[in-house]
Amino acid sequence: MYKIISGKEVSEAVKLRVSDEVKELKENGIEPCLAVILVGDDPASRVYVNNKKKACEFCGIRSLEYVLPAETKEEELIELVEKLNNDKSVNGILCQLPLPKHLDEKKVLNLIKPEKDVDAFHPENVGHIMIGDFNFLPCTPAGIMEMLRYENIDLDGKNCVVIGRSNIVGKPMAMLMLKENATVTICHSRTKNLKEVVAGADVIVAAVGRPNFVTADMVKDGAVIIDVGINRMDDGKLCGDVDFEACKEKASYITPVPGGVGPMTIATLMQNTITATRIQNGKE
Repeated sequence: MYKIISGKEVSEAVKLRVSDEVKELKENGIEPCLAVILVGDDPASRVYVNNKKKACEFCGIRSLEYVLPAETKEEELIELVEKLNNDKSVNGILCQLPLPKHLDEKKVLNLIKPEKDVDAFHPENVGHIMIGDFNFLPCTPAGIMEMLRYENIDLDGKNCVVIGRSNIVGKPMAMLMLKENATVTICHSRTKNLKEVVAGADVIVAAVGRPNFVTADMVKDGAVIIDVGINRMDDGKLCGDVDFEACKEKASYITPVPGGVGPMTIATLMQNTITATRIQNGKE
């Protein structure tokens, strides 16, 4: 019998914990502040930014929003990032991706001060993750680890397969699992015998961006399935990278889409903002 891991439930627990930390900081005269930059009018990005704003309100974090037109020049965006870098009242800076094609994402993200990089995309923060000595973690992988801890799922000695090798999810996810003494395999478009590799996994993290990519014949009985994918179908419905209905009967734990990993990403962003605030104010 499978159990659904509810991202809504776990994220509420994280946000309540963050709320308590915010109250403690405010009692010491410190107001955590997150600045979010949105360039252009991508509908999905707008939804994400709105959800982040709501989470900030729930947790008591001051939220700043900078919405720039799609035709914004790179020097204008850089000027804004530098301004926020130098503003001591701003603890976290997040530049919503994707940026319009004429803007250099790498250049912009690398400009954000590492201590304000609440997405943990700066090379300095990525390096800390590689050696297991970090202040911030990318929000989605960190949210997944929080879900596993919430359900007391121990990774020690487990075979974990991550499908997808992105810098945002796949690679850092593998590093976090490795830190918990799992044996980790990263699969991608060039992986041979992918079905057989995935079928040997105790824990599967699907982050490939293809609807219903993981099918029941790729899942062994009792596997834990974490679905990072969020894909909009022709009928407007959302679905993940895992064929949920077919795979759930073989799983011990499984995350739904929507309502699984998604809410955890935002909750972890709130936690990262508090961590940044503590570090910048000598409270760590």
